[in-house]
Amino acid sequence: MSGIFKAYDIRGVYPADINADIAEAIGRAYIEFTGAKKVVVGRDMRPHSQPLFEGLSRGMLAQGADVIDLGLCSTPMSYFANGTLKADGSVMITASHNPGEWNGFKLCRANAVPISGATGIMDIQKIAEAKSWKKCDRPGKLSSYDIAPEYGKFLRSFAKMDRKLKVVVDYANAMGLYEIAGITDLFDIVPLYDTLDGTFPNHEANPLHLATLDAIRAKVKEVGADFGAAFDGDADRCGFIDDRGEIIPMDLFTALIAQDILSNGPATILYDLRSSRAVPECIRENGGKAIQSRVGHAFIKAQMRENDAVFAGELSGHYYFKQNFTAESQGLAMIMLSNLICKKNKPLHELVQPLRKYFSSGEINSTVADVKPILDAIRKKYADGNMYELDGISSEYPNWWFNVRSSNTEPLLRLIVEADTQQLMEEKRDELLKLIRG
Repeated sequence: MSGIFKAYDIRGVYPADINADIAEAIGRAYIEFTGAKKVVVGRDMRPHSQPLFEGLSRGMLAQGADVIDLGLCSTPMSYFANGTLKADGSVMITASHNPGEWNGFKLCRANAVPISGATGIMDIQKIAEAKSWKKCDRPGKLSSYDIAPEYGKFLRSFAKMDRKLKVVVDYANAMGLYEIAGITDLFDIVPLYDTLDGTFPNHEANPLHLATLDAIRAKVKEVGADFGAAFDGDADRCGFIDDRGEIIPMDLFTALIAQDILSNGPATILYDLRSSRAVPECIRENGGKAIQSRVGHAFIKAQMRENDAVFAGELSGHYYFKQNFTAESQGLAMIMLSNLICKKNKPLHELVQPLRKYFSSGEINSTVADVKPILDAIRKKYADGNMYELDGISSEYPNWWFNVRSSNTEPLLRLIVEADTQQLMEEKRDELLKLIRG
């Protein structure tokens, strides 16, 4: 069982790593650890999500918890249901962007507060492996609930568009179909891959892999769309395309959404430390308070609560909203982008262009056997900059900056460099890669 318990969720290949029996043990352990009396459970379209639900819910019910079956839904919908139904916790059955043979669980406490490796996943692992749960005399009750109408109404309450925008949506045969089902009539939708299929027959459901965006980029240009939106497998991430078919970097998208949010008044907004300097600059220019965050949804959500932030954006395409219980909502991101386009009455590429003022390396991964001596060398060489260690090592200079950090999930060092010119960025990128890779 040990290999499936990760830093942010539980995930493995079905049925070798994860199956109904293991799911039942995890269900029992989750209730034993959290003490939850009422849990909402949603699932994606993978064919094995149903047997995993049956195993998980069997374990929860046996431990005396009531289970509310959401059926098929997106991960943001499961967070919304968690808070709206005042549950003690939630579980989303999904492996997100992983290939079709994978599956897993995203775990939360009440109000969609995530359970990560540092805050409970490893405790749940120990209980599940040891089967050290208490015997319960009275089983819980199973019921069903359709959260879709309320989620659709919630999303619609933020819409301020004065016209229907033409939007190409790449559903990737996955849960984006459910994420925006309640708002599709607000747009002129041109759909791609809009039938549920957990084998992902067209492309992997991962907008971070830019090759998966080729089809939507071409379609946006072909039909003259205002923008494109490409969902991942469980619809808690989305990649956006401008009206010219160009990919909008996910950090710059944070700055776009911030403009719509801040048009309602000053607010605190978080941006992950890999983001372009253009992001905090834009937030401040529009009257907001910009606070840097470390990488990872569990950390960002906690920091949002600590700082009463209304919104946060992550380079990986996660966008977090206070209104959705400090969790992701890609439907809300889509509406706020549309609000901005209508309000500014400009094509999207013109709204993005002022943000494209620096040159970024993007995140570069390097497999490293021994991280410590490399980080020590970087610390020493770049000590003359404004150095800090919020997440890995960052150092800022007047005309460039970098961050290098260890992956939370793989034996990798991740580097990102940004500079005022392409030449300086490449020079500093190569300089740092030489230190990292030898």
